[in-house]
Amino acid sequence: MFPQKEVEKMKVTKLEDVDSIQYKSEKITENDLQNEHDYLVAESLTKKLFEKGLISQDEYDKIMAKNRETFPPLLAEILT
Repeated sequence: MFPQKEVEKMKVTKLEDVDSIQYKSEKITENDLQNEHDYLVAESLTKKLFEKGLISQDEYDKIMAKNRETFPPLLAEILT
């Protein structure tokens, strides 16, 4: 299936102590969903302002940081 040279380059990493990995699961609240919606709307509007040249890159970045504070999206940890 793979050329021999490609197979030789592949590495396999063995995961040990998989049971020590902790998973966090939380219920999504109505407020979480509202924040997600509001964040996406704010993001869309901010992006349009930037694309039309009405705000600079620096202003865009500052507004988006403020949007994440004001409407903390569910994926805020990934976005920052």
